[in-house]
Amino acid sequence: MVYVSQTLCLSHSPGFARDDEEQFGDNFRAGLVQVRDAVRAFKPTLVVFFGSDHRRSFTDNLPAISVVYSAEGLGDLRSPTGPYDVPVDVAKTLVAELIARDFDIAVTRHVALDHGFGQTVADVIGALNSVPIVPIFINCATPPLARPARAVALGKAVGEILTDFDERVLYIGSGGLSHNPPTLALVAEGLPEHERKRISAEHREAAKDMIRPDWDEAFISSLADADTAWAEHLEQADLDPAGVGVNEVRTWLAAHAAGGKALDRVAYEPVREWLTGMGIAMSDFSAHR
Repeated sequence: MVYVSQTLCLSHSPGFARDDEEQFGDNFRAGLVQVRDAVRAFKPTLVVFFGSDHRRSFTDNLPAISVVYSAEGLGDLRSPTGPYDVPVDVAKTLVAELIARDFDIAVTRHVALDHGFGQTVADVIGALNSVPIVPIFINCATPPLARPARAVALGKAVGEILTDFDERVLYIGSGGLSHNPPTLALVAEGLPEHERKRISAEHREAAKDMIRPDWDEAFISSLADADTAWAEHLEQADLDPAGVGVNEVRTWLAAHAAGGKALDRVAYEPVREWLTGMGIAMSDFSAHR
């Protein structure tokens, strides 16, 4: 076996998990089925998951970037529970090599990861421990936030390191696209779950109008080029018009740079009931059609 990679970037939303009757997001759902099949056909032996947190897992200590050595699912908002299968030797190698490349990387020895990781793992792969996963946390919620270009540099470094591994690596970036969730937009720190629910309910209708389809479509189109030079020039001001939730596209930028491949647009639709522009992009996707 030799190194080969695939890249998948997609939105997540608690609204999707709560939509038991599948009333909304038909386009996104159809795309999700397609990429799930493509991942199954790819048969990854290792997943590197660039994910975010919603002020649940990382609170008192908030690194800009952290490689996780051991994790379980928090189970918030219908996300899964149970252990992740984290190959700690791979994780430790990534940390050592990233430090050698001048990343002052943090290590998280154990954490319960929220739906920013778990929802997508469940939707795309299945059980949290069904394939070895190295979770890499990128702070996308609580200022100060690293520049988008730092996520690009991180992804490039991870991809360079893993090319020496005999693995079939699936890079995943989960978050975004445009959305302005009240609990992030109106509050600076984490909240108890009952307070989250209250604030979300009070401001839900206004948040439905915060999706920016034009911004989302332009961003997805930019991923169609393997060259990430455009992303290295992104500033926070370029993201701000799409709401605070769009900061999670840092995970997309990292995954895109890690794989080093052009991403095909799989699906996009603004789902007002989920408060989010729901998109999917994947490398080599046209080959699976």
